[in-house]
Amino acid sequence: MKIVSGALLLFAFLPPLPAGALEKPNILFIAVDDLANALACYGDPVAKTPHLDRLAASGVRFDRAYNQIPLCNPARASLMTGLRPDQIKVYDLDRHFREELPDVVTLPQRFMAAGYFTARVGKIYHYDVPAGIGTEGLDDPASWELTVNPKGRDTDDEALIFNAEPHRKISAALSWLAADGTDEEQTDGMIATEAIRLMREQKDEPFFLGVGFFRPHTPFVAPKKYFDLYPVESMRLPYAPGDDREDIPTAAFAHNNPVPNYGLPEPVLLEAMQAYYACVSFVDAQVGRLLDALDELGLAEKTIVVFWSDHGYHLGEHGGIWQKRTLFEEASRTPLLVRVPGAAGNGRACPRVVELVDLYPTLTEAAGLGVAEGLAGASFMDLLANPGAPRESHAITQILRPADDRLAVPVMGCSIRTERWRYTEWAEGAAGVELYDHRADPKEFRNRALQPTAEDRAVMDLLRPLLRAKASGAVPPTSVFHPARL
Repeated sequence: MKIVSGALLLFAFLPPLPAGALEKPNILFIAVDDLANALACYGDPVAKTPHLDRLAASGVRFDRAYNQIPLCNPARASLMTGLRPDQIKVYDLDRHFREELPDVVTLPQRFMAAGYFTARVGKIYHYDVPAGIGTEGLDDPASWELTVNPKGRDTDDEALIFNAEPHRKISAALSWLAADGTDEEQTDGMIATEAIRLMREQKDEPFFLGVGFFRPHTPFVAPKKYFDLYPVESMRLPYAPGDDREDIPTAAFAHNNPVPNYGLPEPVLLEAMQAYYACVSFVDAQVGRLLDALDELGLAEKTIVVFWSDHGYHLGEHGGIWQKRTLFEEASRTPLLVRVPGAAGNGRACPRVVELVDLYPTLTEAAGLGVAEGLAGASFMDLLANPGAPRESHAITQILRPADDRLAVPVMGCSIRTERWRYTEWAEGAAGVELYDHRADPKEFRNRALQPTAEDRAVMDLLRPLLRAKASGAVPPTSVFHPARL
């Protein structure tokens, strides 16, 4: 068995099991790429997601879960290290977190040191999509004893993919294919098959199994039957007031989507939306296969199931934003479902704010491994027992804007989200400030920072220093905060 010696030494003496923890539970760690909260269990009126709805009904659905950076590589690196982007210095698609922190102990390494079999199937760390499918991508070899990299017919069928923006690669454009063939021929179908095989082979020893699906990342490729679930004539673009963009700073819009709707006509946009939802239902079906396998193998009662997306996704909000790289709610918020067998909170929704960086300490605590020192997040085991429990409730999300014809220099945007408010700064306010009251304005149409009331000023005065300190990791996760005021 491959063991990292430093990690073995660090965790040679593990603490006793905390209250509510299972004894060496399996971890089924399911990642999805570019998934918004476009699931029926989150109230999406369009999505058809019966299997994820089933998982939500048997676990805890987190209604306010937020990523640390709405871009694949840094979001995943942050989650897997338990550290914020400013700590690992990963803001883009190419840099590996070990360039900054070569000896950091990742989440699966922590389980490996405790005697778990750790394996990855598909995309957990970053891959270029679709070019990296079938390769190791930007993986972290120290995290796994075994990796499996399926490559399905979706890669062979790339010439058939429709690209609405031919000047862009299909990886970055609105592009799609209603594919021939079966689920099992697609890469994500093969990922489910391989994951089930590993669960069967490892069912008698504890495992940490990362299962990473590539859809609904562009190109949107799924078997035709999933497209049939969503007739184009039933699709609708999201509403936004005509003047919605007038109070939004320039830096708030991603450099790769500066023109509303990419300048594409509405019929094309509706087809893109159909294709996105088709991929959501396709992935839902693969998750259903995993859940069924847990039941068939008798593993459901000794396996913690975690379902997460690396970040959210825009489908035309704010007058035509698509994809990711913003600090608005649609990109910063992510679906998160957690099922711990026997947890008192199962079957309920959690209204508290949590972060993806909280998953590391939560899972290690749930498995009885204790909570490692120096992590940026805080365990939310208490919320798995009581989803409505009081909690220091705020999340930090950030994104780096490169210099372009709109911005003379690179600009970092940082946002803090409480249960009521979102406060965002671009270049610490020099390139713009935003404040949204989610109690009155859940779609973030009115930027209150431009004409603030006395209450607005008081809120910004409270959130500004906390945002700047916590984004850098300078303030520990247990810092004093008063959610009742915000």
